[in-house]
Amino acid sequence: MNAFITVSKESALLQAQEIEAKGHDGPLAGIPIAIKDNISTKGIKTTCASKILTGYVPPYDAHVIEKLKSAGAIIIGKTNMDEFAMGSSTETSFYGTTLNPWDLTRVPGGSSGGSAAAVAGGEAPLSLGSDTGGQCAAPHRFAVWWG
Repeated sequence: MNAFITVSKESALLQAQEIEAKGHDGPLAGIPIAIKDNISTKGIKTTCASKILTGYVPPYDAHVIEKLKSAGAIIIGKTNMDEFAMGSSTETSFYGTTLNPWDLTRVPGGSSGGSAAAVAGGEAPLSLGSDTGGQCAAPHRFAVWWG
């Protein structure tokens, strides 16, 4: 489906081991979550689906990522999107278009199409996207986002 740009298998396994070893009991303890590739994640490649940022690894987490980690969520990777979140179908991604897992003839959603496809396709139980042009406000998108 091309829902993910980056899969962070090694760091996700380390996070899971730390949660298990410490007995973390946060509300999201052990829950895997995919993150849209325009949200800063320390140590995980963040490209905004652009060739310009190929290989960029941020030195810090966005506040929302800090909150997710403190709640015990496990970041499993970065999802595909329209380049710099400017688009409505993921067709402008340097990494290729994301396919809609329910209907390959349709787009998976707005600029957060990778996040929607990851959940709808069963690749992640939870995914974080962003709202660039109002697409998250459309009621029909919530069914895909929250699965």
